[in-house]
Amino acid sequence: MADNRTMAQMLQAPIEGYKDAIVVPLINANNFELKQTLINLVQSNQFTGRQDPHNHLRFFNKVTSTLRHPEVPNTTIKLLLFPFSLEGEVRTWLDKEPPCPILTWEDLVPKFINQFFPPSKTTYLRNEIINFLQKPNETFNEAWERFKTFLGNVLIMVSQNCTSLIRFTTR
Repeated sequence: MADNRTMAQMLQAPIEGYKDAIVVPLINANNFELKQTLINLVQSNQFTGRQDPHNHLRFFNKVTSTLRHPEVPNTTIKLLLFPFSLEGEVRTWLDKEPPCPILTWEDLVPKFINQFFPPSKTTYLRNEIINFLQKPNETFNEAWERFKTFLGNVLIMVSQNCTSLIRFTTR
């Protein structure tokens, strides 16, 4: 099929291809709007990729649970607000995702976690727990707090049955 556009038309910058990765369902509510204060609250704890993505999602879920509308599902509110919770390279990651692959909150969460908490990090943290030792000149309480930090990061991924295998060794 022949392209009947003029040279000037062919040299124009494309105007399509700006769809977002997140597809927000149609909202049929008469008086629904996101308040600027809620957007500001979400932006007060933006994820940059250097923090724990699980903690970010926990905070994000707490914030989004404060807004309820009888005609708008909470998951739709989350999809609307989530891009505001990202910053820097993480925002770039979302912008570079193919258009329209994220249709639900359940699609977004594993994609986000797998991108910013890959299996290699889980393996590293599991090894840190299994081989945990109290450092020289570290008090028991300091070692315990450090251990709980590792444990908190991994417990999300490790089944409750496996946690009984974890042992705390002091030197």
